[in-house]
Amino acid sequence: MYSAITTADRGLQYIPLFAVCGPRSYFDMNINNHCLHVEVHGSDENPVVVFLHHGLGSTRAWRAQTPAFVEAGYRVVAYDRWGYGRSDPRSHLDVPGFDTDIDDLHTILATCNPQPATFIGHSDGGTLALYFAEKYPEKVTGLVTVAAHIYLEPKMAPGILDIQTAFEHDGRFRKGMQLAHGEKFESVFRNWFDGWHKPEALGWDMRPLLSRITCPVLVIQGEEDEHAMPKHAVDIAESIPGAELWLAPGAGHMLPQDMPEEFNRRVINFLKRKT
Repeated sequence: MYSAITTADRGLQYIPLFAVCGPRSYFDMNINNHCLHVEVHGSDENPVVVFLHHGLGSTRAWRAQTPAFVEAGYRVVAYDRWGYGRSDPRSHLDVPGFDTDIDDLHTILATCNPQPATFIGHSDGGTLALYFAEKYPEKVTGLVTVAAHIYLEPKMAPGILDIQTAFEHDGRFRKGMQLAHGEKFESVFRNWFDGWHKPEALGWDMRPLLSRITCPVLVIQGEEDEHAMPKHAVDIAESIPGAELWLAPGAGHMLPQDMPEEFNRRVINFLKRKT
């Protein structure tokens, strides 16, 4: 169940659900007893693209993509997942299965756009998008994953510890987390770290599900990704019938932010060709 709620005490603009059809709308939605911050950009006559942020990100992560995709003729839906950004805090994440996030995404899509949409997910957001496309194929017209993960590989463990070190000692990193998540930035990090660092995550592998994804898919990863080998993206692409693969030379994990013009151009080109 969902409902729009007033957001004056949260410092956010409230726009009633019936008004979410203009060029740009911001609103909060109660879903399953928690509140999510949602943003909608572009005409309601355009095909919908849903952006799903990375594991320490928020809607801010897509600020280099949103205007480009609106200009290209898409209606952009982005939201802070439960526990992130301007959405409600939570006690823990349900990674690597993303069960609650899948349910939330299904409700948001039904509310903002009852028609099928294209999904673009970065890192954890890419994994969530893969799960969603497998569970609800009728809701997905296309899928782009960026640095998504479908199992834990040896390179990920030191990468997670490096991020922990940055969080604890790098003032610039902590300031970025505060800008994205406000007062709950420490809980955002701890939930993410504890979720992926727990022993039971080591045996996780979602490859058996991927062959059931039927929509057009573009798999993207930087060749210099700090958290996964190029083979990880190859494994995703080879597991999904007909998937395309772009391994970006010299790019790391934060490819949409580090090379936005090339990222936007390639992804928009894919969507125009395939969806």
